[in-house]
Amino acid sequence: MPDLDPRHETGFLDWLACAAGGAREPAARAARAAGDGRLERVVAAGTAGHVLDFDDTYEPGLVHLSAPVAPAALVTAAETGASVGEALGAYAEGFEAMAAVARASHPALYDRGWHPTAVLGPVGSATAAARLLGADPERAVALALLRAGGLRAAFGSDGKALQVGMAAAAGVEAARLVAAGADVLATIPTAAAGFEAAAGATWAHPDPGDPAVQRNWIKAYPCCLQTHGALEAAAALPAAVRAGAEALAVVVHPISRQAAPLDDVATRLQAKFSIPYIVAWAMRHGPPGVGAFASLDPEVRAQAAARVRVETDPALGTAEAVIRSGGEELTRVTAPLGSPARPLDAAALAAKVRGLAGDRLDGALDDPGVAAAEVLAAALPDSGP
Repeated sequence: MPDLDPRHETGFLDWLACAAGGAREPAARAARAAGDGRLERVVAAGTAGHVLDFDDTYEPGLVHLSAPVAPAALVTAAETGASVGEALGAYAEGFEAMAAVARASHPALYDRGWHPTAVLGPVGSATAAARLLGADPERAVALALLRAGGLRAAFGSDGKALQVGMAAAAGVEAARLVAAGADVLATIPTAAAGFEAAAGATWAHPDPGDPAVQRNWIKAYPCCLQTHGALEAAAALPAAVRAGAEALAVVVHPISRQAAPLDDVATRLQAKFSIPYIVAWAMRHGPPGVGAFASLDPEVRAQAAARVRVETDPALGTAEAVIRSGGEELTRVTAPLGSPARPLDAAALAAKVRGLAGDRLDGALDDPGVAAAEVLAAALPDSGP
C-alpha cells in the first residue's frame, strides 16, 4: 500500500473539480439518466470527471489515472459510510496500481488502438474498491479485467468519457462480487490466454521507491494533453505571425499525432483532439479555457485548414512541439504548463478548482474524517441514491 503523497490529494481534488464542471455535459447527463443503481452512479461520476478532458494525466503511460479510480473510491466510500480520508487512501492505492501497468504497457496499448485509460481503468478501480470493501484485491482486479476494453476511435465523441465511466464501474462491480464470495483465477493478468496476451499489455506492480504521482500532470488546458505543447507554441508566436496568413508547420512527436489525429473537425468534442484547430484557436484567442469548446468557431476552423499542417519527428520529446515557417523555427515548447517540470502553482490550482466548481469544494479535503458522502454531494449533488 503506497504512502499518501500530497500530490495524491491534489489529483483527487482536481478530479472532483473536473467532475463538478463536467456534470452538465451531454455525456454525463446521459449517464446519470440511464439509471439510479449503484453501478450507474459510478458510471455517471466517472463520465462527469473525464468529459471535459481537463483531468490529470500520467504521461509515462499516457493515461488518466484519476478518471476511473477517483469515482470508484469516492462512490464506494460514500455507500459504505467511509470517510474521505479512507477514500483518499483507496484512491492512492488504485492510482499507483493502474499507473504501473500503464507505464509498462506504453506505447504498445496505444499502438494497437486501445484507450489505455478505459482498458486499464478496471485495474485501478477494482484495487480501490477492494480496499474499501475488504475484498481480495488480486482477485478483484482479475475479475475486472474480464470486462476491460475501450478504443481510441472514441476520441472526439461522448464514447471517450463514457467508456472511462464504465471502466470505473467494472472495477467496483468486480470488487463487490469478490467481497460477496465470487472466486476467479488470480493469474488472469499473466496467464497464457490472459490479459497480457490478449491486449498486448505488460503486467507490472507499483515501485514504492518511484511513485507514479511524482510524474502526474495537472492539466492547465481542457483538451488532449498531446496538444498542449503545440498550443503554447502557437500562443508564443509573434503577434504579426499570429495575425498573418503564412503557412505554419507544427512539429510534434508521433505519439501526439496518434492522440490528436483530427485535422478538419465537425464537432466541439472533435476540436479537443485537433492540433490544427487548437493551434489556430491559440493564435487567435490565446490558450483555451473550458469556454473555448462550448461550440466550434468557424473562423478558427477556416484558419486551421488554411494555415496549419502537422508534421512528426520522433526525435522530439513526447510533450514537445515546434512551429516552423519556411524552414525557420519560430517557437518551441519542451515542457507545457501543468507538466511535472512546470507544475501549476497553488494559486493556479485554486483558480482551476474555483473555475470548475465555484466555492463548493472549498476545504473539501481539509478534514480526512469528513464523510465521503458529504464530499461526493458537494461535487455532484445529484450523485446520491
